[in-house]
Amino acid sequence: MLATLLSIMIILLLLNFPMMIPLILAPVVIMLIYNPNLSMDILMKQLMTGIESPVLLCVPLFIFAADIMTAGKTSQRLLDFVGSFVGHIRGGYAVTTAAACTMFGAISGSTQATVVAIGRPMRERLLKMGYKDSQAMALIINSSDVALLIPPSVGMIIYALAAGSVSVGDLFIAGIIPGVIVFLAFAIYNIIHAKVKNIPLGEKASWKERFVHFRKALLPLGFPIIIVGGIYTGIFTPVEASGISVLYAIILEVLIFKTIKWRELPGISLSTGLVTSAVFILVAGGQLFTWVIGFAGIPRMITEAVLGTDPSALFVLLMVSVFFFVGCMFVDPIVVILVLTPIFAPAAEAAGVDLIHLGIIVTFQAALGSATPPFGVDIFTASAVFNKPYLEVIKSTPPYIVMLIAIGLLLVFVPELSLMLVPE
Repeated sequence: MLATLLSIMIILLLLNFPMMIPLILAPVVIMLIYNPNLSMDILMKQLMTGIESPVLLCVPLFIFAADIMTAGKTSQRLLDFVGSFVGHIRGGYAVTTAAACTMFGAISGSTQATVVAIGRPMRERLLKMGYKDSQAMALIINSSDVALLIPPSVGMIIYALAAGSVSVGDLFIAGIIPGVIVFLAFAIYNIIHAKVKNIPLGEKASWKERFVHFRKALLPLGFPIIIVGGIYTGIFTPVEASGISVLYAIILEVLIFKTIKWRELPGISLSTGLVTSAVFILVAGGQLFTWVIGFAGIPRMITEAVLGTDPSALFVLLMVSVFFFVGCMFVDPIVVILVLTPIFAPAAEAAGVDLIHLGIIVTFQAALGSATPPFGVDIFTASAVFNKPYLEVIKSTPPYIVMLIAIGLLLVFVPELSLMLVPE
């Protein structure tokens, strides 16, 4: 059955169908072949079950807030603020890029939104400072990965849904330290790289200019503080936090900064709706796919074949890292998380792995895979945004991939890095 299922999916993908079609159609065909008496109502119920979870309300609301911020001037304010403090040091503009991606990731929760919002203005600045275009794009693509680790993360929401009985709020908190580690690694690397390549120094801002930029960035910086602080202290749930994020974004961009007019909001919400509909179709299809492979006993067969009958926690985490990393090199991270999490989560829990720790490993590898050739989604996003050929986009990515692999192993071997901030 597994061979037939995979064959149908591969054929549909080769015929250039979007991922949602094979994800839904292949399980339906399999059930009609192997269990023709099964009522289609059962399959439809599984599709609907996939999108019934209240936690999914976070997805459209966080995406809407990110779209509002992207359409406004939030990213520019963050760039000016960070650049005024570190732009004058060797490699300062690269550090600014990494820091701004981290901050905007704490607003958007989307790697692709971060590529667009931060990548466009920072690429021009980096080129003026003497960076090669491939170096600038590699930095932007990989720094944007932090958006999947820093709350609010759409990837973490999807993982919590797929794993079951996992707190989205705890996942958000757990991602903070890994996200900061990635930023620090990229910052140190780029400072060293700038000294070796003798990248010119930027103009040093005065303390008066720094204060002006800080004042302009203060309200956008309050966004992650309100969201993470509110969840951490228990003032509101992640779903409530997503609603507050939309309200906060509208207040900032429409009422205070006046960068967006009221009449523009329907157009922004339409864009959000299109993205959300694609995500929800994938989630529904993922639920159906999970139910069918569970019905056929495929997860047990896969875990026994890959992990054996009594795997250690370390071995499980290493296998999870490999499967999710490779999977996200070829397929959208949402699909990989939806399909693979139900397969590996039970085995990981049985081996004594904390599901919050597992969630950080999963989302980290999803972020790494999404920026890794051959088909990482962020690569194609950058290629489209910057209008550059594929090979030029990936030319300078190897150092970042090596760093991320090393950090991924560190997170596997030192679970405390993921769990130390999580409330008991």
